[in-house]
Amino acid sequence: MRLRPRIAAATLAAAVLTLGTACGGTGTAAGSGTDTVTVYSADGLSGWYQSRFDAFTAETGIAVNLVEAGSGEVVSRLEKEQSNPQADVVVTLPPFIQKADSQGLLVPSGVDTSAVPAAEKDAAGHYVPVVDNYLSFIANPAASPTPRTWDDLLSDQFKGKIQYSTPGQAGDGTAVLLLLQHLKGKDGALDYLADLQANNVGPSSSTGKLQPKVSNGELLVANGDVQMNLTSIADDGSKFDLFFPAAADGTRTTVALPYVMGLAKGAPRSEQGKQLMEFLLSEESQKTVADEALGMSVREDVRATAGESAPARALQGVQVWSPNWNDVLTELDSDVAAYQKATGS
Repeated sequence: MRLRPRIAAATLAAAVLTLGTACGGTGTAAGSGTDTVTVYSADGLSGWYQSRFDAFTAETGIAVNLVEAGSGEVVSRLEKEQSNPQADVVVTLPPFIQKADSQGLLVPSGVDTSAVPAAEKDAAGHYVPVVDNYLSFIANPAASPTPRTWDDLLSDQFKGKIQYSTPGQAGDGTAVLLLLQHLKGKDGALDYLADLQANNVGPSSSTGKLQPKVSNGELLVANGDVQMNLTSIADDGSKFDLFFPAAADGTRTTVALPYVMGLAKGAPRSEQGKQLMEFLLSEESQKTVADEALGMSVREDVRATAGESAPARALQGVQVWSPNWNDVLTELDSDVAAYQKATGS
């Protein structure tokens, strides 16, 4: 997934974590010196970040501070800090990374992205995917019958038991709107979401916060993404199943939602930021994506040699649609306004 930045930037619930401590050379403790790089990231990759940042610190002596928030909140924070930039590296979902670029919040990094397919990265070098990911839905095992189709989600059994993250604020939530537009047309998508309001609990700026609610049965269905949902099952023992709602003809379709990174304009430690970006795109790091991040590598050479992984198995039989995110961005404000009007939100 993770189209304007998240609206509720003032309520940013970012977790600031010190990941890795400096060792050897000129390294310093995270946050206490110039050999520290700060990453603003959409939530979902913290487990993978922990191991990668530790390895980066051990190799370079550069510590890493991680600030996690929702996809749009990350960009909102960048906007607010333009006069006093704090972030070095930015990681968020499309089209929020494109939004950041359109606002002049990113600069060319100059890092080697030659192993990443040209169609998946910015030609000007302003951003590049770091972990491939895809929209999914999750259902509590208590949901009976188990939802299989989009029409199933309109059933009375889900009244007050469905929640999806808010389009225009969350990357995954925006992807729900885009996918329905792709499947049903813009008017059809709005009609469907208006009907779904009878079952929808209400807005949520964070997709990740919906996972525990589905796991404990407070909700029966929510949206998510493959990487985050599989990680929650593996690391937290979450009790839900992934599914991809089918159309009337049985076809299941999802949206490609990569985590995408760029170098922040005015980055206080741009050189350290570039080093970290190169490290995360390295063959060494990308070989850990499938098992540690439960996502898909963005490197063609790693994909070619990778065996079957959990995310690959989850996507079997599912069609993947990749929007033109720049085109999406041009119509985002009007699409979100139309969504808000149709749903009364």
